[in-house]
Amino acid sequence: MSTQMDMSLVDLRQTVERLALSTPVTDMHTHLYAPEFGNLLLWGIDELLTYHYLISESFRWSKEEYDHFWSLSKREQADWIWKLLFLDHSPVSEAATGFITILKRLGLDVSSRNLDDYRLALEKRTVQEQVDTVMQIAGIEKIVMTNDPFDPVERPVWQSGKGKTDPRFYAALRVDTLLNDWPHAVSELQSLGYDVQAEWTERTKEETHRFLSKWIIRMDALYLAVSMPGDFTYPADDHRSKMIDEVMIPVCQKQNIPFALMIGVRRKVNPSLGLAGDMSMQSDVSAVEALCRRYPEQKFLITMLARENQHELTVLARKFRNLMIFGCWWFLHIESMVEEMTRFRLELLGTSMIPQHSDCRVFEQLIYKWEHSRRIIGNVLADKYEKLHHSGWTVTEEEIQRDLDDMLNRNFWRFLGKEQ
Repeated sequence: MSTQMDMSLVDLRQTVERLALSTPVTDMHTHLYAPEFGNLLLWGIDELLTYHYLISESFRWSKEEYDHFWSLSKREQADWIWKLLFLDHSPVSEAATGFITILKRLGLDVSSRNLDDYRLALEKRTVQEQVDTVMQIAGIEKIVMTNDPFDPVERPVWQSGKGKTDPRFYAALRVDTLLNDWPHAVSELQSLGYDVQAEWTERTKEETHRFLSKWIIRMDALYLAVSMPGDFTYPADDHRSKMIDEVMIPVCQKQNIPFALMIGVRRKVNPSLGLAGDMSMQSDVSAVEALCRRYPEQKFLITMLARENQHELTVLARKFRNLMIFGCWWFLHIESMVEEMTRFRLELLGTSMIPQHSDCRVFEQLIYKWEHSRRIIGNVLADKYEKLHHSGWTVTEEEIQRDLDDMLNRNFWRFLGKEQ
């Protein structure tokens, strides 16, 4: 009897691991682009090595002047990082290990440590071939981009009608400039022909509303998205609260889309590092609570950056069904944090959440970010199924597949009201 039970549990864990690694994924928040966006789509060896995680890590081993590093070509920067983090020291950090995982899954000889061979292998591929290959390896079915209508490089792609060419890619409309840099937003809106001014007038509200509505329709945007600093408060007597109450929420409700807030960034802690110089910051979860309570019919997608906020945010999600928490964002996208957060989210919310998103900026990162996360999610879920098994409740393969499909795919679309 004992042997039968042990074999059953072995089969259970193997089934969960297999399905966790093979279930198609909707990556609901990335910084990736479809091939139609040209150079905005980052891919290849040098882009991977000059990713901002590896840049900041490299400077811990070097006394090199920041300005000198930034004066180098991208290839030279990549060579410098490769030597420091992969040849002079073992690549054990999440970002460095991830790069090795990418090489291996792309069929390259990791043991050779020959960076030029890796470059040459990928340079032989077209961007379309690489996108198809990476999505197949990573098991990604749908990708949600982050799209900024104020970006002068991106905007013409949408205006030409080419932004929705690849059906695997979806848009999310980024509204950071409107909420966090209103003077610049005013200038941009005026240049695009909108009758706005710095003062918060009725005409300005109407025109901002018109701008957002037009671009949501043009992009067929799935949600509005903003990255907020850690000191974000709501409600408050400030521009952000007025914009949220009088423009963002009305637009979202009219277009029937969620509002996604990613809260907890502290920008340019070390400006010399550029994009790599940003930091995390503990936030006030009561801002999310106030939004969910004030707008019970509006759906909110929320992730927070500080570890200290995660448990409270998860508890809050038990109280408001219009709140969907998602992913292990940025500095939390490391294996120990993914495991910790997945465990207490499952224990508090069951499978009614979105455990992960990639937040990728370089296309091949989909491979390692999802492989690492899938294994952890599967392992945590298997532990929960084993506990049920010991209580006499057995789960079938179909039920395991259902649960994984919910977390990795359907929960997002169901929350949008667009279940696939």
